[in-house]
Amino acid sequence: MRLRPLLACASVLWLAGCELLPQSPFAQPSRPALSAAASAVSGCHAEVPGFDDEACLLHDWVAFGLVSQRGDRAWRDGMLTRLQGNANERRLARAVALAWGNEREWDQASELFKADLAAAPVELQPLLRYWLNELEGRRAMVGRLERTRGELADAKSAPRGAGGGERRPGREARGAHCHRTEHQPATADRMTGERP
Repeated sequence: MRLRPLLACASVLWLAGCELLPQSPFAQPSRPALSAAASAVSGCHAEVPGFDDEACLLHDWVAFGLVSQRGDRAWRDGMLTRLQGNANERRLARAVALAWGNEREWDQASELFKADLAAAPVELQPLLRYWLNELEGRRAMVGRLERTRGELADAKSAPRGAGGGERRPGREARGAHCHRTEHQPATADRMTGERP
């Protein structure tokens, strides 16, 4: 008897379907909100990022980072020429451009990031710190790769023993109990460890 009210409630909910669910969590943002955000971003198109325009600060730096990542050697050389100067924003933009250059430029990029990161606006510092950490990760990975290559080259060039390969220490001692000599015949008592 108690099952009928429960089934009645379940059938009412089933028949009502999604109409009882609130619309706001599933609604799309309104067009005016989207157009306001798009217009704010569309005005941000600085080829060289700076610290002056707070509304476009992150957008300009992210866009510059993406262009730097995709840029070729000619683009990078031209941009590095344009970014000459000692202003913190110029030095940090140079660091971003150098960070996506070749491995020789990574050291200079790291030094520039570390020297000028604190001078960047607070809103921009997490992005620059992320790029610095990513750069340091790449530098560490290349360092490990070079060390491994060096170790492999040393191992290949090292003289080998008379047996054609190097012997590991303790190998003879570990296998000594398995070998028998002429003086030790294989008997059941020696193999089991029991004495008659």
